[in-house]
Amino acid sequence: MSEVPANAAGVQGQYAAQVAADLEANRKEQERISAEVTALTEQLQVLESDHALLVSMQQALGTNGTGGAPAGAAKKETSRAKAAPKSQRAKKASTPRKKKSATPATPPAKAAGKSAIKSTATATATKSAAAKATPKVPAARTPEPTLGELIRDHLAGQSEPRSSAEIASALADAHPERTIKTTVVRTTVEKLVAKSQVQRTRQGSSVFYSAAAPAEKPAAPAQPEPAAS
Repeated sequence: MSEVPANAAGVQGQYAAQVAADLEANRKEQERISAEVTALTEQLQVLESDHALLVSMQQALGTNGTGGAPAGAAKKETSRAKAAPKSQRAKKASTPRKKKSATPATPPAKAAGKSAIKSTATATATKSAAAKATPKVPAARTPEPTLGELIRDHLAGQSEPRSSAEIASALADAHPERTIKTTVVRTTVEKLVAKSQVQRTRQGSSVFYSAAAPAEKPAAPAQPEPAAS
């Protein structure tokens, strides 16, 4: 029997906590809405004050609030229209209105200017289209000298024989845009030696290379002297 009152007390406590939370939320919502109503009321009062000021200014200026013209002038215009004879009004009603031409005539000077502008624009467009259609031919590049030619030229300008490492270092400094390796230089210079375009000399265990001596031209055969008459 003691468990039933305990459970009832626990449920009652939960309901009480829920009711308290709902009351707090209701109170906060009332405060929020009350603040909004107060702000809207203040805005309404400002608008009413501005409206009254604008109405007084309109009355002081004497305008009717529609087109900006004085009310007295509008009334006078209405009375004049009523006082006009019926015959004039009927005449105005019977007179057909002239139709405005849809397209105004273009002066000759303007027409000529427009045609000249159109022709110029057409010629420019044709030139640009032709320029786009014509493929650009790349300029012919000068062939770069081969590694063998660089080696021969370098040795031709040296007064003493050079090793393959010295040749590779000198060519690398002179042509930084090219990748020059000592092994490739050694292979190339040996091929030039085989073609008799470079001379090879040994100094102990080291090998040096120099430019080949120019080949001597064979002597021209002696021509026989003419016999004496």
